[in-house]
Amino acid sequence: MQLSVEISKYPLHSDYIPFIKDFIERLNQHPQLKVLTNTMSTQVFGEYDLLMSTLSAEMKRSFEQFGKIVFVCKFISGDLSPQS
Repeated sequence: MQLSVEISKYPLHSDYIPFIKDFIERLNQHPQLKVLTNTMSTQVFGEYDLLMSTLSAEMKRSFEQFGKIVFVCKFISGDLSPQS
């Protein structure tokens, strides 16, 4: 089963950009996932189990490394990635 996720990360820190960039870079290290980033959010597309386990691990790592963070996510079944 394919999954599409739109995720926004809001670190509760004055210097928030490095925290966001780190999270996106770590998502991009998973070649089985398609990651698209814009100024408002990051969209991630892939196989459900892989995508959910990756998000779980990377969100936990963010909390451990950077402290208080708000994640806002939308989960949609299927692959809704833009066609190339």
